[in-house]
Amino acid sequence: MALDSSTHFALLRQWLEREAEAEKKEFEARREELKSRGKAAEETGQSLLALTIEDEYAGLGGRAVLVLRKNNRTPLPWTRLDVGSPIFLSADGSEVKGSERGVVWVRRADQIHVVFDEVPELIDEVHLLRLDLAYDDITRRRERAALDRAEKAKGDRLAGLRDVMLGLKAPAFDLPSDDLDFFDQGLNADQRLAVKRALAARDLAIVHGPPGTGKTTVLLEIVRQSVHAGKKVLVTAPSHLGVDNLLEKILAAGLPAVRIGHPARVMEELQAATLDAQVEKHPDTKLARGLMREASQLFRQARRYTRAAPPRGSKQATVQEARAMMADARKLEARAIDRVLDQASIIASTATGVDGSTLGSRRFDLVVFDEAGQATEPTTWIPLLRSDRVVLGGDHCQLPPTVLAGEEGGLSVSLLERLALLYGSQITQLLTVQYRMNELIMGFSSQFFYEGKLKADPSVKDRRLAPLLLPGSEVPVIQWIDTAGAGFEESAEGLRGSRKNEKEAQFIQTYVAHLLNLGLKPEQLAVISPYAAQVRDLRQLIDDARIEVDTIDGFQGREKEVVLISLVRSNDQQEIGFLRETRRLNVALTRAKRHLLIVGDSATIGGHPFYSALLSYFETAGAYLSIWETSWLSS
Repeated sequence: MALDSSTHFALLRQWLEREAEAEKKEFEARREELKSRGKAAEETGQSLLALTIEDEYAGLGGRAVLVLRKNNRTPLPWTRLDVGSPIFLSADGSEVKGSERGVVWVRRADQIHVVFDEVPELIDEVHLLRLDLAYDDITRRRERAALDRAEKAKGDRLAGLRDVMLGLKAPAFDLPSDDLDFFDQGLNADQRLAVKRALAARDLAIVHGPPGTGKTTVLLEIVRQSVHAGKKVLVTAPSHLGVDNLLEKILAAGLPAVRIGHPARVMEELQAATLDAQVEKHPDTKLARGLMREASQLFRQARRYTRAAPPRGSKQATVQEARAMMADARKLEARAIDRVLDQASIIASTATGVDGSTLGSRRFDLVVFDEAGQATEPTTWIPLLRSDRVVLGGDHCQLPPTVLAGEEGGLSVSLLERLALLYGSQITQLLTVQYRMNELIMGFSSQFFYEGKLKADPSVKDRRLAPLLLPGSEVPVIQWIDTAGAGFEESAEGLRGSRKNEKEAQFIQTYVAHLLNLGLKPEQLAVISPYAAQVRDLRQLIDDARIEVDTIDGFQGREKEVVLISLVRSNDQQEIGFLRETRRLNVALTRAKRHLLIVGDSATIGGHPFYSALLSYFETAGAYLSIWETSWLSS
């Protein structure tokens, strides 16, 4: 159904304001709670306390990097402050006020490296420092501006795209090429159709990629074909990891690209592709650095006090000369940035990182938006402002956009989902062959989310765990361990009330040991849960850094030979909370290649239609066990 432009954008702005208010409110409440909790603030993962400076060095673009570690030299506790996280640096346990914004650059077991635009002044005044997760409304400002531009566009390409996105104008296609020479000759029939449809689209196309179906491979082929045809391409995604996953494949294919955005948020192995790194090598930048050094010397000279007063006006002249040098240096840097960007056929950035201060007025023949099902519609409009055509890649049957002010519809419906429902197969190509999972692992998701259309490629459909274990060992492909009636009660923890289940975590620990005793390698195993509190407890119990333990959201886009899922919820009220978002469970169910184990309480979750169907699937497959039937684990 077509949408009225003014009504639709007014609603988007309204939802966006609610989201911004909820985000700010949660952040401010969290900061106040953290202040009041003192040392206990670290338990939330939002803060690191009692830090001292171990080292200081210069990062890319001349930024200042501080290396911080615990004052008592112990390892860092579990924390949400990860690479790319925005933070506030402030004094810990001191009367010194104020804070400095920075970004986490590196995180190690006992160190955290934080990058700042300039060396923070407060480090000269205090001994102990703290880091707190920061809130930043830059994203919201860019989303509002994008919505305003899209709504007001008239008579240009943006107006045409907007009308197609609202259903006011039908999407157009050229005739697809019958003799397209594919770079990747291993593409299957669905993947080839998706590439052809995307290249023929005058406005937009959707590559619908269920788990393991090679969506990223298809998007890579679309990018390669477009660059080969002389097109300028913007590659984007809602998250830094999403951008980097596609960029990694682009670079591996031998295509040069420029990654814009803060280097601290870019994967270490992709640092050479960042705009900062490429600009740093440019001759104009080297000249700029020389001018900056000279200007710094002149500023120091002007500040220097001597017994004899300087000649009248000489100090002012020195400062003016230094400022002129700095201005020339900035012009040289800006010119170097322009030249690097002008030469790039592919530019990669997060959707919210598509910024006019870096890109200027540049436009692109094609925008390839990966993981578009996880982006809110206002976010998606930011790169669309610069696009002649767009290809959205993703799966609206997996993780939806993360929103705080959740309501039916609203920002929880991505542009990809809305367009897929609006136009269906007219613009959407579903990929149906998956290359990750045993057929039994795939089966439930195929039936429940994809109308039974998924097929396991012959190379994976019968894969089992036995070849990875000691001779004679065998483990079923799927298994549900039901904790009903066993007293595996959940509990709430932390400021935000995240859930945990101690006995369930202990069972997972025992099962992990069982698999390792059968010969499974730790790096072949992952343990995931919807709840951060459970993840933290599991990390403490499973004392092996080679075993991935993460939230379902954090494990999105990844896979392992074995995945164990801890559902946590177990209560008399049959409250399932977070588990109501069944698309999150679709992600969890489709990460394992050879063995999937779920631990959960059927009495708590079985009343929900999704979990009732899931339990039935396991029972039909002969893969259901009560916790009372697992005594063999301790034998």
